[in-house]
Amino acid sequence: MLSASNNALLLNNGLPQFQFFEIAHIQSSISQLIQQSHQQFLSLEEKLIQPLDNYSISELYQLTIEETEKIDYPLNYAWSMVSHLKSVSNSPELRKAYEESLPKIIEENTYTSQSQPFFHAIKRLKESNELSPLQQRIIDSSYQGMFLSGIGLTGSEKDRFNQITLSLGELSTSFSNNVLDSIKNYELYISEEKYKSSMKEMPKFALELFSQAAKEKYPDSSPENGPWKISLDGPSIMPFLSHCPSEELRKQVYLAFISKASNGKENNIPIIKQILNLKEERAHLLGYKNHVEVSLSEKMASSQDEIVKILNDLHDKAKPYAQNDMNELIDFMKNIHPTKEILELWDVSYYSEKLKESKYELKDEELKPYFPIDSVLKGLFQLAQELFNVQIEEVNWKEENIHVWHPDVKFFRIYDYFEENSSKTHIASFYLDPYSRPGEKNGGAWMDVCIQKSKVMNKLPLAYLICNGSPPIQASENTCMKPSLMNFNEVVTLFHEFGHGLQHMLTIIEDSLASGIQNVEWDAVELPSQFMENWCYHEETLKSFAKHYETGETIPSDLFQKIINLKNYHAGMSTLRQVYFGMMDLYLHSNSIQNEEEFISIQRKFAEKYLVKNIASEDRFLCAFSHIFAGGYSAGYYSYKWAEIMSCDAFGAFEEIGLENKEEIRLLGRKFRNTILSLGGSKHPSEVYEMFRGRRPNVDALLRQNGLL
Repeated sequence: MLSASNNALLLNNGLPQFQFFEIAHIQSSISQLIQQSHQQFLSLEEKLIQPLDNYSISELYQLTIEETEKIDYPLNYAWSMVSHLKSVSNSPELRKAYEESLPKIIEENTYTSQSQPFFHAIKRLKESNELSPLQQRIIDSSYQGMFLSGIGLTGSEKDRFNQITLSLGELSTSFSNNVLDSIKNYELYISEEKYKSSMKEMPKFALELFSQAAKEKYPDSSPENGPWKISLDGPSIMPFLSHCPSEELRKQVYLAFISKASNGKENNIPIIKQILNLKEERAHLLGYKNHVEVSLSEKMASSQDEIVKILNDLHDKAKPYAQNDMNELIDFMKNIHPTKEILELWDVSYYSEKLKESKYELKDEELKPYFPIDSVLKGLFQLAQELFNVQIEEVNWKEENIHVWHPDVKFFRIYDYFEENSSKTHIASFYLDPYSRPGEKNGGAWMDVCIQKSKVMNKLPLAYLICNGSPPIQASENTCMKPSLMNFNEVVTLFHEFGHGLQHMLTIIEDSLASGIQNVEWDAVELPSQFMENWCYHEETLKSFAKHYETGETIPSDLFQKIINLKNYHAGMSTLRQVYFGMMDLYLHSNSIQNEEEFISIQRKFAEKYLVKNIASEDRFLCAFSHIFAGGYSAGYYSYKWAEIMSCDAFGAFEEIGLENKEEIRLLGRKFRNTILSLGGSKHPSEVYEMFRGRRPNVDALLRQNGLL
């Protein structure tokens, strides 16, 4: 028996003790916790084998739901820590330990989800008509979850189902690892004299970033003279493709980017085929036609046809705008280079940036100094206080002996604030990991649950907010460290992830199976995050935090107006891109794929149908489409547009009363908190939304806010 005294995976009474985390502890600790959990669950099954009529409904609910939460908590806590660290502090050693423990986790989860005594108890509760609405929703969800876990299968079908479950877990991990490795293993150092003049035309912030990245190999690198290192993570590749004047270099980097994880030992194409075929086989075992039907059995959308109609309607409305955008871009390119006939794919970002600078007289470099991360956070938290009546305070984690996984991580507490007596109550906390770390941290941004609100375990919510922004820069040994200066897209991303965090942390539901984002239908989960993005385009809100990092000057009104003018810049093409992803996702998960080459033709077919410019022959985007092959969006990528309809319509309620009407806005903000943010998965999202808005969502708000009306 391992001791909990210095083992982070066994110390689960408070905040995670990252200082005690050791990779060497993982396999033995997880094995011990699985054994402990399994024995406790066997004891629970013994109680449930007794005649169920011996228990009252309240007693039976306590046994099945609350007792299992106590049993599951230690193992879930430990595995959540391991999974989190794998995504933010990846290493070969951690990856190996994770992969060796994963099958044991899946095996234990499979056993509990296929427990006949437990299922009979759930069924008895489901049919009782004596539960509260909250309890009924939890039981209904548990019943459906057990059905989708193969509870109705026996014999060889059950064995095959369980093998598929195990294989899908392993394949998803391999897919994610290949994407991470392909980004980690690519590096382009630019030092040749012939490229220096082109590089020096790029914005200063980009050169500083590329120079800092190169210092590990070239300590004498400088922003002015290089060498410069380009990688495939977002903070590096996006400014490079948008600003590098050398078409030769842009092409080289672009082709590497679109072919991530598609070659050699990092090739995800065979993995994609296996994932899709196994999901289809699993769906057939459960009695469904395909994986889309499995997915929709737990979502708001009622059918694939309903989703397809919405996405195609959006496509039809957006395509004329997208075509006009592309034609304008081509004309702009030809005005600059009359002899250049074709706008290549690696040219799009570059000329889009140049057109933006010309049309709106705005450069990224003009905006970044106004968005130092600490100022942005201050403004975001002030907005949360005004709308939702909470106070957010940063904690000095060194002074309070709170442990983090990286020195850049910040820690915050959220308090309910009571104006009548100026008192406050601690209700939640979160970590913020703000900067990109290529090679050890997954790309993109996300919110993840660390601890769920629970009356059974007496826990307050704790969240991980993970971003991949530009890190602080020190251009040379003789200069001071420049703070992290965010581009505007990174500001929007921070607001987005914070919206997810708010739904997790401001929940009032104390039953962990329905608190926060738990039990919220997946196609509604983006509502709070997309809602928060809208405030980045509200002048008073933006000006509250957009302060120049050197002078403290508030962003000028003309710069703010340029941001507004840019809000829907190329919105048509952006909408088509989302529709393309969503429709391709649905197709892949509802049709049999016979061979690996078919993926390339499918991707090309959907690009031709939904985009205004065909993709490159080298494009292997699917090989890095982690959302659907290593995340929670398989047969669900449409959720972004589905939820955006609700988020735009919800923000429309604020616009209708006038954003300058502070008292009314505050009242409506409280209503948003008391419905969308507070009720979690305790009610169906349609019911929660109508409690806030008084009606069903209207798609016109999305079209209007995207400039597509």
